[in-house]
Amino acid sequence: MERRSFVRHAGLAGVLAAGIAPAVVNAQAVLRWRLASSFPKSLDTIFGAAEVFSKKVGELSGGKFQISVHAGGELMPAFGVVDGVQNGTVEMAHTAPYYFFGKDETFAIGCAIPFGLNSRQMTAWMVEGNGLKLMREFYRNYNIISFPGGNTGAQMGGWYRKPITGLADVKGLKFRVGGFAGKVIERMGGVPQNIPGGEIYQALEKGTIDAAEWVGPYDDQKLGFHKVAPNYAYPGWWEGGPQLDFFLNQKAYDGLSVEYKAIVECAAALAHVDMQAKYDARNPAALKQLVAGGTKLFRFPKDVMETAFKESMALYSELSAKNPRWKKVYEDYTKFRADQNLWFRFAEAGFDDFMQAQKL
Repeated sequence: MERRSFVRHAGLAGVLAAGIAPAVVNAQAVLRWRLASSFPKSLDTIFGAAEVFSKKVGELSGGKFQISVHAGGELMPAFGVVDGVQNGTVEMAHTAPYYFFGKDETFAIGCAIPFGLNSRQMTAWMVEGNGLKLMREFYRNYNIISFPGGNTGAQMGGWYRKPITGLADVKGLKFRVGGFAGKVIERMGGVPQNIPGGEIYQALEKGTIDAAEWVGPYDDQKLGFHKVAPNYAYPGWWEGGPQLDFFLNQKAYDGLSVEYKAIVECAAALAHVDMQAKYDARNPAALKQLVAGGTKLFRFPKDVMETAFKESMALYSELSAKNPRWKKVYEDYTKFRADQNLWFRFAEAGFDDFMQAQKL
């Protein structure tokens, strides 16, 4: 069988098993791409996922496919990466899709929406459900193809100068909150601010904002929010399982060989798993250190959670009535969410509830 035909039919796993990968890779052209991240280099978890991806692409291609990774603001603004990929200024980006809900609210579904899927459910929707198919269909409007590129897991609810004791405390609150959640905060009387990660501390320190959320203990500790706003809320109801994405310029991706496309897919899958593993492994120690240093944990009151849920569902209904792209994706998403929560409430939640009540 001719080698290239064999590769097409056997796939990457078959090629590796057959031991002919080096010969295949050596036949590929030398390629150099640039990746624009939306995140600062100081965050080794979320920025680091792009580095994990780039390193693995280099290794799998025998050094012939090199992707340089650039922090937010280095090549373009952190929130300018979709335009950069769409226009071909860079070949690809690593970002949180919900940052771009201002272009179309549908971007948010590909990352996280309030009271949405948790991280495992999100991966299930993407890989085994219709998620990846539907989001890629949407992203084609922006000359983009997407690959899942990490997940933080359920996030914390942010840092506050004063704890939230009830719904009244949300009124007028100037709150840095990522992406789509700001629409719900606004409906609750808050004043949402969308600020890149590298600029949050300064805004919080100067009092430009009253509160801010980012991810969770490991990243938040690095960014130093506890020094200026010691009250730490949970849970982050707007981000039960936010997925990061690798966005590739469609034309650039289409120009890749079959083998290079397979390498991109494999490297993205590794980065996707690696990011959440790092967060899950590092958050516990960071939370202990924060609490030992004076951080005060508090749970969002019931009236805040119930109002946020009510306003979220109302917002989704309104969007479905006026945005056909949103409606198409959200209808599939919400059906998947219902089945997932029916399942998780038994085995997963039952096990977790018991284990978290034990003295370990």
